[in-house]
Amino acid sequence: MLGILTSAGKWKKPAVISLIILIFALASFLRIDFLVSVHHEVSHDTVHYDIMVRQLLEKGVYAYKSTEPNAQVTPGYPLFMAAIYKLADYQHNDPFPYIRGVQVAISLITLWMIYVIARKLGGQPAGLIAAFAGAIYPPFVWSNAAVLTETLATLFLVIYIYVQWIAFERKTWSFAMLSGAVLGLVVLIRPEFLVIVFALHAFYFFWKNEKLEAFRKLAFALIGMAIVLSPWVIRNAVTLHEVVVASTQVNPFLAGTYPDKNYEDGLVDNRGKTQMEIAKERLKVGFTEHTWTFTKWYTIGKMKSTYSRMYFGSGHKPLYPVIPVLPWNLFHRALVGFGLIALVAVLRKWRQPATLLAVIIIVMSLVRLAFVPEYRYNYTVMPLIVILDSVVGMAMLRWIYVRLRGQSSLTKARGQEG
Repeated sequence: MLGILTSAGKWKKPAVISLIILIFALASFLRIDFLVSVHHEVSHDTVHYDIMVRQLLEKGVYAYKSTEPNAQVTPGYPLFMAAIYKLADYQHNDPFPYIRGVQVAISLITLWMIYVIARKLGGQPAGLIAAFAGAIYPPFVWSNAAVLTETLATLFLVIYIYVQWIAFERKTWSFAMLSGAVLGLVVLIRPEFLVIVFALHAFYFFWKNEKLEAFRKLAFALIGMAIVLSPWVIRNAVTLHEVVVASTQVNPFLAGTYPDKNYEDGLVDNRGKTQMEIAKERLKVGFTEHTWTFTKWYTIGKMKSTYSRMYFGSGHKPLYPVIPVLPWNLFHRALVGFGLIALVAVLRKWRQPATLLAVIIIVMSLVRLAFVPEYRYNYTVMPLIVILDSVVGMAMLRWIYVRLRGQSSLTKARGQEG
């Protein structure tokens, strides 16, 4: 059995196609059955997205939690919602079921990209294992009912990874610019991903040791990103009279300054201050007068809060057990736990394409430390962890198989000599 798993040459095309069909049939069934068999709850953010989109369609005002124009949230997901609202005739029909249906299709495309990237990195077996893991990972099922950014952002993130990989492989400006454009779409949905364009090109700089080529690729990527982001930046300059590349929302940053989410700690006087002023004062007082508490919170505390449990979506009743035979949260913890091993394994020999995924996981985990930790924030990097787990896991199986086969051959040879 181990030989079949680890020998790429034994994989025949009909068998592969059959397995892919079975995996995607299972993934489709779980997602659709989940949508139609439980009652879906609506989150606080979704309520305000709904108000925002209706206001945009009916009054032409783009504003989040306000009737005056603002840039509190980037326009990627609200515009996605607005398009479906129009198609669904939202004034006469509930648009949420339509959004959820489209998100199932998005989830399946994302699953295909997980398979393609894992196959490219680790061969056919790794691709199939990653696809199967992605098909049954509960948050990838539950998230389809949440009218939130996660599902759409993850699709464009995995597409970006694939395009960026091609851009690194080829010395052409077109893919470099395309990679920036796709990342621009990611930023319009989840603005915190803006930093990875610099992180990945820094990785390429040291990986290939081609300074001029690295800067050239970065320049074209930034041009592509600028083209995609320019309408949003121009809108903000014209309407708000300020340069806003991403968003102006400060609350997640402020909320992150409360250790263990104790929002009543009374560390500073909040009266008459902006959210940013409060956040800065809290950080100053916290790290000078409560150094250990804040240091622990901004490292181990937030990391544990982000990754210890899986994202539940917006909530639903009754609980839909995607993997009923396993204890709650076990699969998630196994993926994250082995993900740490996979990261170490990849970084030990970092001059390889798989390090691209490791860089994104590490950089985004560090970025998350600046904000309030939520389980939903681990969602977008979980496809990358699934891929790395599958690739490194298959590499370990191949290593074990080669050693066992070699030992068996040696024992057999000694027996014949005797």
